[in-house]
Amino acid sequence: MKYATKTLAAAATLVLVLFTAATASAQGPTPPLPLPEPKVVPIQVTGPPSQRLNLIIMGDGYQFDQQSIFRADVDRNLSVMWATEPFRTYRNYINVYAVELSSIDYGTRCDPDGRVRAADGTIRDTGVREGPINTKNTALRLTFDGGCTNPLARGTVYTTAPAGCNAADLAKYYPAGATYACETGNQAHNRILDNYVAPVLGIPRTSQNLQTLAIFNTFTYGGIGGSQATTSGGSPQGPLISLHEVGHSLGTLVDEYPYSSRDVIRSCYTGGEPSSFHHTIMSASQMLTAQTKWWRWIGEESLSGGIIGAHEGGGMYPCGQKRPSEHSMMRWIGFDLDQIGLEHMVARVTGMRNSGQMNVQNAPTTGTVAKDSVLWVETGHPRFHEELVTWRTGGATGPVIASGTRNLDLEALNLPAGTVVWAEVRDPVGPTGIDWVRNPSANNAAADSGFNGSRFVQTRTWTVGDTTTTASPALADITASTATTHPVAADEVVYVETNHPNDRVLPVTWTLNGAVVPNTNNSRNLDLGALALPSGTHTLKATVTDGASSDSVEWKIDKTDPTIPRRLSEPLVTLGGATEHPVYFNGWDMWLDPKDDRTGYEGSPAVVGQLRLDRDGWFNYFGFPEKPMPESPFEFRHSGTEVKALTYGNLGTGGLSRAAFEQTLPDNHPSGGFIPGFGTHTVEHRAIDPAGNYSTPESYKATVLPGGSPTCTTTVTGTQASVSVATGVTCLTGATVTGAVTVAAGASVVLKNTTVGGALTATAAEAVQLFGSTVTGAAKISGSTRDVTIAGSTFRAGLALTGNTQVSANDRYSRLAGAYGPILAGSTVNGQLECSANSSDVKDFGAPNTIRGGYSGCALAAVTPEAPVGGTVPATLALTLGAAASFGPFTPGITKAYTATTAASVISTAGDATLTVADPSSVATGRLVNGTFSLPQPLRVAGQTLPATVKTYATPVSNDPVTIAFSQTVNATDPLRTGTYAKTLTFTLSTTTP
Repeated sequence: MKYATKTLAAAATLVLVLFTAATASAQGPTPPLPLPEPKVVPIQVTGPPSQRLNLIIMGDGYQFDQQSIFRADVDRNLSVMWATEPFRTYRNYINVYAVELSSIDYGTRCDPDGRVRAADGTIRDTGVREGPINTKNTALRLTFDGGCTNPLARGTVYTTAPAGCNAADLAKYYPAGATYACETGNQAHNRILDNYVAPVLGIPRTSQNLQTLAIFNTFTYGGIGGSQATTSGGSPQGPLISLHEVGHSLGTLVDEYPYSSRDVIRSCYTGGEPSSFHHTIMSASQMLTAQTKWWRWIGEESLSGGIIGAHEGGGMYPCGQKRPSEHSMMRWIGFDLDQIGLEHMVARVTGMRNSGQMNVQNAPTTGTVAKDSVLWVETGHPRFHEELVTWRTGGATGPVIASGTRNLDLEALNLPAGTVVWAEVRDPVGPTGIDWVRNPSANNAAADSGFNGSRFVQTRTWTVGDTTTTASPALADITASTATTHPVAADEVVYVETNHPNDRVLPVTWTLNGAVVPNTNNSRNLDLGALALPSGTHTLKATVTDGASSDSVEWKIDKTDPTIPRRLSEPLVTLGGATEHPVYFNGWDMWLDPKDDRTGYEGSPAVVGQLRLDRDGWFNYFGFPEKPMPESPFEFRHSGTEVKALTYGNLGTGGLSRAAFEQTLPDNHPSGGFIPGFGTHTVEHRAIDPAGNYSTPESYKATVLPGGSPTCTTTVTGTQASVSVATGVTCLTGATVTGAVTVAAGASVVLKNTTVGGALTATAAEAVQLFGSTVTGAAKISGSTRDVTIAGSTFRAGLALTGNTQVSANDRYSRLAGAYGPILAGSTVNGQLECSANSSDVKDFGAPNTIRGGYSGCALAAVTPEAPVGGTVPATLALTLGAAASFGPFTPGITKAYTATTAASVISTAGDATLTVADPSSVATGRLVNGTFSLPQPLRVAGQTLPATVKTYATPVSNDPVTIAFSQTVNATDPLRTGTYAKTLTFTLSTTTP
């Protein structure tokens, strides 16, 4: 049977919810009776279930007509999983099956935010609330533990049948004679696995390489780990919950967050050393001295942000226990695993959960093998690196006789009878490889699986006999391969596995866009990253032949990066510069729209978006908790936004996610001292497409200022001769004032995108604010009593800020970060900047000002005097070519792909550049010629027929070395004329942005 990975796509009124028992309402259409039997749907099958980790995803609370919603929820979960390591790299190690279960009722029992089913079948964000219902009858009996009385309930567990369950009344929903109408959730889970899943997989429910995940039909945040993971199907964070819970169930990881109940502050942990491998009571230096826990990773930049060390809080305590990283998937959902979590999770995947063994198939090892037979091993297939195979004689310390090949032809070795042939298959996850596992242990335990253990290393031995083998009949069969149902990534290692004749190794030919790819080692793997493919969609084909028999498989290669355009909320002003830099009061909103061209895909698989705040770990974009998807933005605020006792979008201490209570802990608490995140932040964002390609991150800056603008009592627009503000709040918006603007005592003025031709004078005003405005005359702001805030503005004749009182808009910030005076951010002052007698120093909040004159009395951090220095770069496009390429002799009568290379060096000062090659000749264009003769097959450069693009540049480069690859196929029937075939090609380096 062939195993190529298969992938299948797939107006409300707000009411007050009281936490009392209710009855289900707004049921869907009348279901068929009995309900449909459970249906097992293969989503991704990469190999025999006995040789894979098998993920079984079951739906609960989806009625018979809501299975398409379940399948969409499955797809959303898997899209995030396949974009997250180690699942992105080890996707080929996992089979996925969805189990469609028709529930009697929709939703989830005791859902604290239960919603009524809408007309379209959904019970999502816009649904009318129905509150917690304790009588919901769903296929797996999942319930929010305590949810009927606790509005913050989140743990969703298998439980008993609803109270008062009457089997006789429910008999109509089940097949005749069924005895399980009132079974428990665990009984239902096991019955479905035994009776429906196991027959499809051919392995029992108790197999150690089987992991279940139940997705329940609700918009409410929830889930749980343990041996059977659960997650919310409709919550914006549902796929992130499932990763966290699988971290428990599969990865044996423990919670790193600082609470047991979100709204309860626990005392610090005072016990002994935790048994968890990623929690400790030791300091980083103590771990290094003792060489224990995660000591090998201390000091490294964490994959989830920050530096690996001993960070306070974890194990559901706010202090006393320490964790490796500031963030991680087990601390706050949305982040990736850090190295400590990844090290253990990858071992659990490659070792097939509790099986503890990396899958390797091999030629039979019993008895002796014929002296002229072919030995073979079939390894696992990580998507972005290859497993290493080493062959030796005599055992693990014997001489190496071959490496890098999965097949060993004994005939050529002429080994004497009795020789032991030893093969090692090693996944190079250790420090000398991809550096995901630093534990050198040879153990395979859940908490101690080293890179020398059986989860990453397998060995096989054979003894050579004195018999000869019987030749196998001609047969070419590709028995397994990289998935063909969706495109592969441009840097993926594509593979095929073939049948294994007793006496020979079958040749495999790779062709890219119709051209043969050199395969001197007859490899079954092809590293696409080494081919440096140009952008676009490419066609790859692998063919195995055996005499007249052949078999082939074809893929599309996705070398088109996904995109992720952003949209930001309206700022006070946007500062100039190459990087977008808006300014806001208190925070801002961001919409991301990850996209991909989806050429070669079936349906519309999800594209994953990620963001990173201040280089502090990539975080999955999901909209915002409890808000409609996908139209809701992610909300950045100086102290985050509290949702059910957690804060999200936090710009202050601790990063994006915090428990709400952490922000109110005393300053001297080990986890206290929270400082709101006023200042300038950098946000990056990227997309990950279904093939696993990353987009190039884009970025912007945002400055968050404390305070807000006063409410306008008068608004002025258009052209004015002068403006005098005597009382109230006057807002000049998009105005042009040819003369002066004066502000009297007690009055306030807000200038936005306004030009003042004369002076600006404000004496004892309550508030003065300027955003994106220009003052031509002298600007003097003195004696203000509450607020001076200036951002992105220009003063052409100097600025004086004297005797102003800045009332703090955030006492916590002023207390812990220091008081601030008038705000001057991202502005330009031509002339003198004077600061004196203000309540505190002028502050720029991380958006430096440009001062083109002198300054006095101002905090240096608030100003940036200009001192121009520079040089010019002449426009340069330079291309240097190396020696002429030569294929060597062409052999008539043999099909062969000949290859050659030449070197080039590129210098470009342009914004972009393209190196192309063309054949200027009108004679047999694109083919090598020998007098009047030409080769039938076209010449290929960089894998393409002429004209071709060799390389593109998106930025300037200097002395960039380029290896130019040439290939020429000569078929066995192609006529060849004595002499030299050649052609002079023209290489061109060009640009559209010199």
